[in-house]
Amino acid sequence: MDLQEKYNGLLNGLKGLGRLAVAFSAGVDSTFLLACAQMALGDQVVAITVRSDFFPQEELAEAEAYCRERGIQHSILPFDPLADPALAKNPPERCYLCKRMLFQQILAEGEKLGFYTVADGSNLDDLQDYRPGRRALEELGILSPLREAGLTKADIRALSKSLSLKTWDKPAFACLASRFPYGEPITRERLAQVVAAEEFLRAMGFAQLRVRAHGSIARIEVPAEDIPRLAALEARQTVIKRLRQLGFLYVTLDLEGYKMGSLNRELERS
Repeated sequence: MDLQEKYNGLLNGLKGLGRLAVAFSAGVDSTFLLACAQMALGDQVVAITVRSDFFPQEELAEAEAYCRERGIQHSILPFDPLADPALAKNPPERCYLCKRMLFQQILAEGEKLGFYTVADGSNLDDLQDYRPGRRALEELGILSPLREAGLTKADIRALSKSLSLKTWDKPAFACLASRFPYGEPITRERLAQVVAAEEFLRAMGFAQLRVRAHGSIARIEVPAEDIPRLAALEARQTVIKRLRQLGFLYVTLDLEGYKMGSLNRELERS
């Protein structure tokens, strides 16, 4: 099936849903899904975005701006994952616990607004990584139209570009909880530390990156082609100084480079 056929299949599938609530994070996938849902359903779509310590404030601002510019009904939903002590302990099933709690609240918000069907932006590539949250979505009956249409991340970026969506080349983003090894408790203070470290590196011009927090160690991941620039003496000294100010005792650079879901290797060894 070629890309146009996948795209047509997606739009036709969305048209048959009637009223739809889209879990909207302002990322590449959910932005594309929301754009397509608006094309297919007009004003019979609502975007629901969570305000949470697991997502930077700038992502919320982008979500608000997108919906305002497009005239899409938008609901902001406060969500506190750390209110669940089991989730805050950061077990291997953290994503399942978080997604279940999150989408239960999104479902309730959608129903309050008169939208009884909820969709998320999962794509076909998500099947290739450890994603326990997928089980929660299935249990709650959350739809994943992009995955059902057979769309990969590359497909979504290509189609987003053709639709002139600003997110077509936006760096991949993941929940901030993914910065902590399983079993290491997550706190608001540690989350703020990681956010500040990543914001500092972005201000230096590194677009795609992760700061993984291993206790007092910051392990920085950037694409392999960016490693020489970050490892240069001046940049290295600048980063070390700032991250130590943020509370990290040791600052390391992962020589393998940025890798989605790199902390899941711990599960593969167990």
